[in-house]
Amino acid sequence: MTTTLYTSDHEWLAIEGDVATVGITDYAQSQLGDVVFIELPKLGRALKKAEAAAVVESVKAASDVYAPVTGEVLETNDALAAEPALVNSDAQGKAWFFKIKIADKSELGGLMDEAAYKAHTA
Repeated sequence: MTTTLYTSDHEWLAIEGDVATVGITDYAQSQLGDVVFIELPKLGRALKKAEAAAVVESVKAASDVYAPVTGEVLETNDALAAEPALVNSDAQGKAWFFKIKIADKSELGGLMDEAAYKAHTA
């Protein structure tokens, strides 16, 4: 079963076991506008919670994507390098950024469920 949680910085996490797939929310991409470039973290990189993990650049701005939890990068979505606009068309689906092995599941406690995130962005 997959659990989806959200950060106040507009990242989403789809959690399966001890692995989280991370991306930016549809709200975030709508604020950024047309995405033109994405820099993903290196495989095997150790990330601390709230550390800048990736960069997304749009016609409006460049923005960091933060690690929502501490862990190791297991996989990156190479399709985004070739087609960064996927973020605009499917931010919470095909346009995931990276997968991270969760080091400490207690860090998930400070994240929001979908209802709380919707209230946060209202």
